[in-house]
Amino acid sequence: MIEKLAELEKRYVMIEEKLSDASVMCDMEAYKKLSKEYKGLTPIVEKYREYKKAQAEIVDSDEILGSEQDAKIRDLAIEQKENARAMIAVITDELKVLLLPKDSNDDKNVIMEIRSGAGGEESALFANSLYRMYTMYAESSGYKTELLYINETELGGIKEVSFMIMGEGAYSRLKFEGGVHRVQRVPETESQGRIHTSTVTVAVLPEVDDTAFELNMDELEITRHHSSGAGGQNVNKTESAIRIIHIPTGIVVDCQDERSQIKNRDKALKVMKSRLAELERTKKDNALASERRSQVGTGDRSERIRTYNYPQGRVSDHRINLTLYSLESFMNGDLNTMIDTLITADRAERLKAGQAGE
Repeated sequence: MIEKLAELEKRYVMIEEKLSDASVMCDMEAYKKLSKEYKGLTPIVEKYREYKKAQAEIVDSDEILGSEQDAKIRDLAIEQKENARAMIAVITDELKVLLLPKDSNDDKNVIMEIRSGAGGEESALFANSLYRMYTMYAESSGYKTELLYINETELGGIKEVSFMIMGEGAYSRLKFEGGVHRVQRVPETESQGRIHTSTVTVAVLPEVDDTAFELNMDELEITRHHSSGAGGQNVNKTESAIRIIHIPTGIVVDCQDERSQIKNRDKALKVMKSRLAELERTKKDNALASERRSQVGTGDRSERIRTYNYPQGRVSDHRINLTLYSLESFMNGDLNTMIDTLITADRAERLKAGQAGE
């Protein structure tokens, strides 16, 4: 590990020099690429330099203990050495985490799709609650949101909604939200106060770069149609909503947010690329079962990941056995405690898998 860190520090210093080179500064694409790499290396190199500083303190302490006879000075040297050793143990663990292979999608924008499942209208109402929750989280995190498609019910529920959350690291924060979300609550229409259980499915897709995945247009069926659900009357007049079907897989993507057919078509193609890229990624993951087991959840849409219990005011994530008794604030977008714990658990699993493979 130390040899690898030394090499990364050399690379970091070299990039630092290049970034101050006038010729590189004039080449915006090269400058942007180097800046991104420099930013990614910074926390690793800074932590490695802390490690080296602690190591140097141990060497200094040993030199003092080897030559100094004064008891007070020796005690100070022993204390310094013990502190440095404790620091090295902490820093070593932090470096192991920093050196974990990074998900290449972590910095990307994210496309989220929410669909009502079992539970009829109650499920659709909860789908609307989840959509509100994620958009509120995005707003509080400084991300931008963009609605792509929504199919609403007459009673204010959502059968299906697709939207994008844009900002650096959006996917890294939300990638563990994919799966089945279960709600337990008393519907407003329930006269006897019985608790009903409903489900909603959430899919999380990293936005795919235009150059990273190429669509075969011959495999697509593209049609215009009227907007679905409540609130789409203005779109209906121009019939600007777009539906794209990927014939080989049967994947369907709708986009109706814009009044322009061209803009809706471009957005729908973007979502289709992300869906097909995710399909390819899932196939590869299935072929690497051991790697898949080392992750917190599979992102599979059939995997039940979380329960929202309204009578008890709690939300429980079944993958990490975490229960929070703060359902109201959670539904208002306060997701950081849950997300941070999921990320920490994923890192721990990957560290364990890496050590087992050594």
